[in-house]
Amino acid sequence: MSSFPYPAFLHHRPVDAAAQRAALAAVGRCRIVPTSSFPGAADFREIVQMNVAQAHVGLTDETDGADQETLQTTRKARMKQGIAMAKTYLVETLQLDVTVVDVEVVLDARDVIQSDGCLASGLLDAGCDKIVVDGTNRDALETAQIPKARLMGHFVYPHTDSRTRNGSLAVAFAEVQPFCDSVSVELSNPEAVTESVIQEIVQAAKAQQLQISIVYNPNDYENPGDHAAMVGRVCQSFPEGQVRLALTDPTASQLGHAYAACLKTDRDDGLFATVVCTRNNEALGLVYSSTSSIVAALECGRGVYYSRSRNGLWRKGDTSGHFQVLHRLDKDCDGDALRVTVTQKGTPAAFCHLNTLTCWGTSRGLRHLEETLQDRLVSAPEGSYTKRLFQDETLLRDKLVEEAQELSEADTKAHVAEELADVLYFAMVRAVKAGVSLDDAVAELDSRARKVTRRKGDSKAFRIAAGEAILKKAQS
Repeated sequence: MSSFPYPAFLHHRPVDAAAQRAALAAVGRCRIVPTSSFPGAADFREIVQMNVAQAHVGLTDETDGADQETLQTTRKARMKQGIAMAKTYLVETLQLDVTVVDVEVVLDARDVIQSDGCLASGLLDAGCDKIVVDGTNRDALETAQIPKARLMGHFVYPHTDSRTRNGSLAVAFAEVQPFCDSVSVELSNPEAVTESVIQEIVQAAKAQQLQISIVYNPNDYENPGDHAAMVGRVCQSFPEGQVRLALTDPTASQLGHAYAACLKTDRDDGLFATVVCTRNNEALGLVYSSTSSIVAALECGRGVYYSRSRNGLWRKGDTSGHFQVLHRLDKDCDGDALRVTVTQKGTPAAFCHLNTLTCWGTSRGLRHLEETLQDRLVSAPEGSYTKRLFQDETLLRDKLVEEAQELSEADTKAHVAEELADVLYFAMVRAVKAGVSLDDAVAELDSRARKVTRRKGDSKAFRIAAGEAILKKAQS
């Protein structure tokens, strides 16, 4: 858990390039509060209604009296539709990359209860990291029916409820601890946004072994410098990451300065060593960042660094065309170095001035295979087997089935490695032909890791039969 600040979107879209807010969620986490005043509120209500309909299958006139198989089919169809709607809302309406950014969504307790928890699990299956629910509503916490690690109880400070005032926070936290591994506390007025209050809240959460997010409006600080300094002190006070600070509808400047205040450096120029990586965690190169470059990156959604030779901002790709789509910023364990996760663009996609993907020369392994196949797709030499596979869909399909069977039958470590290499080669040919990259596959794996609803995973008889037919044909 990082102590670094993150944005909580209450009234503004997460992405608004016109307002220089293109990538605020790139700090790695964000919160959305889809109330009636939030952008896309009508779309979100449709998602709620679909999940309520899923929960009420068999309880309404529409499905009352149906047999169990029909009811199960109807529930499954509505669940899939609800998840698809949630994905569209997150990815298209809000423009959030939920495969790389941890998204918290605040739900109305009534919606959680009316949907019998379907809304909470559906949003997690769509890619959200955590569901945030009123911590004083035990019914909603119980009804959510999701793992503790994915549920957060929310409180307001100060509040008329005595459980959320001063030392009694510990009592409120103890009551939600059976359902959640984390809580959030909203500081509801400017007078509450003090380091002493934050310390008090954090200690109450620590007593219950709960992670904590403190939510407040950065505009409660008149002086931006004072705000950044406060964030830095709080971050340094809890080096093990017991607390996160969530800034309500921050500007890129407010968030960037607060983020940088949590970093440290021993360099005289105040710059932060920065490793630039792909989504597959391949290091592209070593650069340096400054507070101003972090702010600029959040404003434009691209890789922006500080050039020591130019003594100013370096917007990667402005002159070369090899720009980068910014995904995420992370600090290392000591807080003295950054990792910037990007998708490298260009033809070819090259970070290095020597026109290679990385500053460490030629790629190896799967990335080298991908680059080779991409080249073969455009300009394969005469007699190329790879070109033949690109052109003959039946051959490629048959080889995928054949090699997968051989992998399943391999019985030694060396044999499994050999057959796995074969499967990876033919699978990568299929992917490159379809325009799918390794980074796309990594994003899909990360997306699946967020799901809480799991299928049985039984084999499909019709697929097995089709594969056997292909293999029998090959043997004849």
